[in-house]
Amino acid sequence: MSTRDLIGLVTSFGYAFGLLIIAEVIRRWRGYPQDFTRKFVHIGAGMWVFGVLALFENWTIGIIPFATFIVLNFIFYRFRLLESVDAPDSTPGTVYFALSITLLFLIFWRTNSPDDRGYIAAAGTMAMTWGDALAAIVGKRWGRHHYQIGRGRRSFEGSAAMFAASFVAMLLTLLLTPGSALSPQSVPIGFNAALIASLVAALAATIAEGVSPHGTDNLSVPLLASFVVAGVLAVM
Repeated sequence: MSTRDLIGLVTSFGYAFGLLIIAEVIRRWRGYPQDFTRKFVHIGAGMWVFGVLALFENWTIGIIPFATFIVLNFIFYRFRLLESVDAPDSTPGTVYFALSITLLFLIFWRTNSPDDRGYIAAAGTMAMTWGDALAAIVGKRWGRHHYQIGRGRRSFEGSAAMFAASFVAMLLTLLLTPGSALSPQSVPIGFNAALIASLVAALAATIAEGVSPHGTDNLSVPLLASFVVAGVLAVM
């Protein structure tokens, strides 16, 4: 483990626990509802994938924070230790989110290697980070036209927000991350390839979010979005 990796670990855990503390503080002191603080943590945790890409020298060390929070999130969920994240009726979605990110970075991230495709893992994470968050916000506030698949009830307005947010977030990730300081050994992706990959993956992510049982979209959306991006880029 290098000094850079050690700094990355300390920073990552400090950021994660700081995020949870801030969410709990604003819930208790400011009276923010649980659905707000949960999305606050959801977005903050998802965006940290770029911090991980920037900080670590060895990918095998870099996935430790993600993997650790599979266990920690399960403990938080099982014993309802953080009301800002887990309400009495919450699903283990936070556990699934940490699991999906861990799997994706295990598969695609290779630091200091031409085979590094960590940007694909980051793109899939962005579909969940921003797509799911905007879907929930728009659906709850402006959703008027609903559909139901199984026991899951969604709105067309929320699904439209899911598609738009996922598309934009993945497109920016695919255009800005390869070849940058976050992934210096990878080859930059052309605009047309990034555009098509983002469109197809956003559609797949939106469908996955719409049909997945409540909470399991934290697993299905990032995994499916990333593999669709990888598949489209492979044939472009």
